[in-house]
Amino acid sequence: MKKRVALVLGSGGARGYAHIGVIQEIERRGYDIACIAGCSMGAVVGGIYAAGKLDEYRDWIESLDYLDVLRLVDVSFRLGAIRGEKVFGQIRKIVGEINIEDLRIPYTAVATDLTNQQEIWFQEGCLHQAMRASAAIPSLFTPVMQGNRMLVDGGILNPLPIVPVVSSHCDLIIAVNLNSTNQRHYKLPVIERPAAFKSRFNSLINSLGSKMPFRRTQAEQLLRLEKEALMAEAAEINPWIESAEPEAQQPAAAPERDGAPKSATGSFIIDNVGPASLLDLINQSFEVMQTSLAQYKIAGYPPDILINVPKRVCRFFEFYKAPELIALGREIARDTLDRYESERDS
Repeated sequence: MKKRVALVLGSGGARGYAHIGVIQEIERRGYDIACIAGCSMGAVVGGIYAAGKLDEYRDWIESLDYLDVLRLVDVSFRLGAIRGEKVFGQIRKIVGEINIEDLRIPYTAVATDLTNQQEIWFQEGCLHQAMRASAAIPSLFTPVMQGNRMLVDGGILNPLPIVPVVSSHCDLIIAVNLNSTNQRHYKLPVIERPAAFKSRFNSLINSLGSKMPFRRTQAEQLLRLEKEALMAEAAEINPWIESAEPEAQQPAAAPERDGAPKSATGSFIIDNVGPASLLDLINQSFEVMQTSLAQYKIAGYPPDILINVPKRVCRFFEFYKAPELIALGREIARDTLDRYESERDS
C-alpha cells in the first residue's frame, strides 16, 4: 500500500523550481502526495501540481532562455520591480480558472497581510489569486490588493508552512526547505547558455534595483513583522532551539589562513561580493530572515523527512535556471529518501 504524504513546499524565489524535481522523485518511488501546503514559489508549484498541470508548467519553464525571461519582465517602479502580469498570465493559461476547493487534493497557500500584520491561509477560493498573493516577493513583485488588505509573500512570516498539514492524518510529512545553509557538497548542474543574454539579464536586474523606490513605511512594516515573528516563535518553542541549532550558539569563525572567509556557522561564503543593487540588497536581507524563520518552524514542528536545498546555489531572481534547479531538486530528494528508507528498513 502506498504511503500517503503531506508535502510542504517552502519559499525561496527561483530555487522553488527545485520543488518540481522533489515531486518527481517522490512520485517515482511510489509515494502518494495526499495534500500540499506551500509558500511563495512553493505555493505556485504546489498549486499547479494540485491542479494536475505540473508537466505542462515544467515544459514551459524549461523552454525559457534569457531572452524569454526578459520578455516576461513587465517593469513597475511602484511597490515592486515587476508587475508579474505576464508571468502569472501564462500560469493562468496553463492551469485555467479553478477554485482551491475543486482541486484533486487539499491545498493551502500562505501569504502575509501587511495591513493587519498577520499570516493568511488560502484554502478555498480562486487558486490563481492565492498563488499570486503568496508569491508577491517584496521588492520584486507588486503586492496583491484584496479589499483593504495588502498581501505579499508568505515567507515574511512563515517560509516553511508545516502547521497546515499537521492534522492531515497522512503517513509522512515531507518538508522542502529552500533556505538551507549546509549541504555544501551539492552543486548546480552546468548548462551552457549564450553569455550575451546572461549579461543582459543581470544588467536589467541591476538596473531595476538602482531605480526602484522603496518607501520607508513599507520597509518599517517588513522589519517590524520580522521582529515580532521571531520573538513569538522563540517564546513558543524555546526548548527546541538549543538542540535544533547548536551552530547558532557559536561565535563567528575567524577567516581561514588562506584568506577564504567563513560564515558564523563555519560554512564557506561562495560569493564574497556585496549586493549589486538595491533589489539585491533587499532580497538578500529577506533571505536571511527566511533562513532564521525556517529553522524555528522546523524545530517547532519537525517533519518526518526534511529535504534541504542550499540557498547558495542561485540568486533569488535567477528564474532562467529551471532545468538546473529541477535536476538538483531531484538529486537531493533521491539522496534524502535513500537515507530515510535505509534507516527505516534497518
